[in-house]
Amino acid sequence: MKNERVRLGLTDLKVRAMGVGAWAWGDRFVWGFGQGYGKEDVAEAFHASREANLDFFDTAEIYGLGTSERLLGEFIRSDGPAPMVATKFMPYPWRLRRKSLVKALRDSLDRLGLSRVDLYQIHQPMPPVSIETWMDGLAEAVELGLTRAVGVSNYSPKQMERAHKALARHGIPLASNQVEYSLLTRNPEASGLLQLCRDLNVTLIAYSPIGMGLLTGKYGPWNPPPAARRRRVRLSLTWLTSLLDTLAEIGRAHGGKTPAQVAINWTIAKGTLPIPGAKNRRQAAENFGALGWALTDAEVARLDELSDPDGRIGR
Repeated sequence: MKNERVRLGLTDLKVRAMGVGAWAWGDRFVWGFGQGYGKEDVAEAFHASREANLDFFDTAEIYGLGTSERLLGEFIRSDGPAPMVATKFMPYPWRLRRKSLVKALRDSLDRLGLSRVDLYQIHQPMPPVSIETWMDGLAEAVELGLTRAVGVSNYSPKQMERAHKALARHGIPLASNQVEYSLLTRNPEASGLLQLCRDLNVTLIAYSPIGMGLLTGKYGPWNPPPAARRRRVRLSLTWLTSLLDTLAEIGRAHGGKTPAQVAINWTIAKGTLPIPGAKNRRQAAENFGALGWALTDAEVARLDELSDPDGRIGR
């Protein structure tokens, strides 16, 4: 399993079984970039990830208003062979024509210092422009050689089906749907999205696989998470403690894996490509400790049951 690679949808792109999310690289509102960590810290996270042979980095034009893309591009230029890079287009309501997508991609490429990206994604569905129009824009980006593959993010099952069908008219596969997925956020299972991804050969890229840090063991009733993250993940911190205790117990059975490593491995067991973030070298090292081993079926089932206390997902 140490060198296991996964394919992005039906494309020819293959990456390690875990990528790196760069949301926190420049974001001040949610992650507090510049307050407790900064450029040197995330540079160390990047270099540690590359040393561990992680080769897929995900960013977006809105992360830190372009800061994440600029930093990632700078780090790539100082590191040697470039890894695979994914970024995203935000379909703001004032972006009314598909040509705005190609312009935004060119702007992202300028910030990254690249001639093309490996995966370009629509950040989320947003009116008034139709899904089909944006898929036409993604197809144009492929035809222009600005991206190797295309995907979506935060799309529901019905929205993803529309995107898949629209791209198929151009002979282009929908490579991925990037959504929040973790032991704390299992909506992709409850909605049928995870199964639809399997049926359509679309890779589910799991962002926030450790629940925005809530599955690391750092937070609990004794230490609530920052308000910006607490509002995003509504749960009982007492129940969280029970889940963390189980993650720690399972981790000990695998040679001392941490709760975060077990949580990430659980998303891999579900057939997804997790992209945990890392603010520094220590966090990056902990993340890639989720690779090279596997939870047993019984352990996955135990975590499934514990993280779905009302039995909603199995109904």
